[in-house]
Amino acid sequence: MSKVASTFSRLVRFVPKSNPSKVLIGEPVDAAVDVGLAVYQGKDVAVRPFSGSSVLSPGQKTDSTETIERILSPLAQSEVGSIRCIGLNYVSHAAEMKLSIPDVPTLFMKPSTALSDPWPAPTVLPKLTQIDNTGDYESEMVIVIGRDAKDVSEVEALDYVLGYTAANDISSRTYQMNQSQWCFSKGFDTSCPIGIAHLCYISVIAIRADG
Repeated sequence: MSKVASTFSRLVRFVPKSNPSKVLIGEPVDAAVDVGLAVYQGKDVAVRPFSGSSVLSPGQKTDSTETIERILSPLAQSEVGSIRCIGLNYVSHAAEMKLSIPDVPTLFMKPSTALSDPWPAPTVLPKLTQIDNTGDYESEMVIVIGRDAKDVSEVEALDYVLGYTAANDISSRTYQMNQSQWCFSKGFDTSCPIGIAHLCYISVIAIRADG
């Protein structure tokens, strides 16, 4: 794991109840708590804030305690260089879409403007998805790449991983199937909320967190 990631085991970016105008990062006091589920159920989740303001520069854990008001995306849009996705690597989902498993990975990209916060932040479906009710979603595993990487060996790969989280990949199925590339059908604003999701179809989204 990267040097930055070694400073924390779990990290949440959030708005605290003590000050709704602030954004903090920190670790849950209870290492075993399901943060997303607890907040969804209206339970208080205590967090030890870090001195830094970004997952890319978290600083040190403090002795204070804050309670989560709202969970945010672990990364701000300004911290994301690119969102690279791998599709059709889950057999049951490929069968549902009536598509064959490809011989080489299906790759597509989402712009940083697709990044958004998890529940209760809204995902805005464009009018084109509402015409024929083709807005759809898939739960994903996210790998956050914490530093520049090129020609990295398999042995060294985890040295570049900042952390893992979950996401939803929001799509317009009609436009996805009517075009040869998927960036338009999957790249609209708020089409990639990250931070909380129930993993049913496991594809991969790699987010390069370097601005």
